[in-house]
Amino acid sequence: MQTVQDGQCGLCAHFGEHHPTTQQQVQIRRSHEAPETMLDDCGHPRHAPLHLKVTPLSGCDGFEPAR
Repeated sequence: MQTVQDGQCGLCAHFGEHHPTTQQQVQIRRSHEAPETMLDDCGHPRHAPLHLKVTPLSGCDGFEPAR
């Protein structure tokens, strides 16, 4: 497991935004820990057309905290 910090994709509202929230996403947001091999879609409007796959440790200037 890797520690996810504020500002990283695992804690962003756009991480996996284009599918229903999974239990794994909820667990990452609660524990701030994520599996090393996890990838999910970036749903940020500026990045969505690129169909980016990001890790929970990735980040960008478009970070919006998940609720």
